[in-house]
Amino acid sequence: MPSYNNSSGSLALAVSLLFAGALYICFSSRSASDPISDGLHNRWTEYPVDELEAVLDQAATGNNKTVIIAMVNKAYVEEVVGGRTMMDLFLESFWEGEGTRPLLNHLMVVAADQTAYDRCLFRRLHCYKMDTQGVDLEGEKVYMSKDFIEMMWRRTRLLLDVLSRGYHLIFTDTDVMWLRSPFSRLSNNESLDMQISVDSIGVGGHLINTGFYHVRSNNKTISLFQKWYDMRLKSTGMKEQDVLKQLLDCGFFDQLGLNVGFLNTTEFSGFCQDSPDMGVVTTVHANCCRYIPAKISDLTLVLHDWKHYKASRVNSKWSPHVECERSWSEAHYIPNIPKL
Repeated sequence: MPSYNNSSGSLALAVSLLFAGALYICFSSRSASDPISDGLHNRWTEYPVDELEAVLDQAATGNNKTVIIAMVNKAYVEEVVGGRTMMDLFLESFWEGEGTRPLLNHLMVVAADQTAYDRCLFRRLHCYKMDTQGVDLEGEKVYMSKDFIEMMWRRTRLLLDVLSRGYHLIFTDTDVMWLRSPFSRLSNNESLDMQISVDSIGVGGHLINTGFYHVRSNNKTISLFQKWYDMRLKSTGMKEQDVLKQLLDCGFFDQLGLNVGFLNTTEFSGFCQDSPDMGVVTTVHANCCRYIPAKISDLTLVLHDWKHYKASRVNSKWSPHVECERSWSEAHYIPNIPKL
């Protein structure tokens, strides 16, 4: 009898060890073809309720796990032209737009520095301070400068984090005026994984613009953003938008089975190609513009044109984007440098 009990104990111990080993292999290994495919299923394990999770949860409440995300730094919240800031104009567009005021409840503002974070809190918005250790992102980052490119990659990494936590997102630059709610014009089902704005239509290829896009959180989009972010190491001197365009053109979207839609410029307009119809325009982006003061000047005119349309309901042409056109010939422009 005693020897039988000892054998039973040894057998039980061996079975327990084998079961524990199987559990370890199961939970520690990941697919080589999709290294983060487990992310959505295990997000409560991998992502405890930290500050980002808490802000995302607040912003997405009542909006089907969809959050609107914008990113600002000190240059975007400091007065530049006529006592106005880029953030002032951005928020004013939600106030003046049709059906856009409630959307502020679902806006998460990502701050790249303490000044921007403090201003966001003062506005009583959903605010998150991004980790920018090792790089100074306070001052104005002129288009295609080294710091501009770095800020865009930091942004991509954060959005990958958001998608990996199971949240759908609309990313918007703060130089995008929200004149109507975009949700009625975006796909409300799961047939499209991603919808992205373009600079213009009627030309060869898709001139995508990462200043406004909608992404559903799933394994395909997470894999896309992971690959996109990893490509930065092989794309020195390239902005993230151009790298994403390369992935689109080389067939990587098709390889993932990812369905993407391209937003037309009649509804999702910009300075590169104005919408001809104020009756359907949803957003206006100050693309094809080089620096902040020019954007503020011309976007102020956009809001003026929009208010005139709302009062008259008469479709008319947008005011010329004079300052933005001039910005490309301003070879000696000095960006806004934060004061010490």
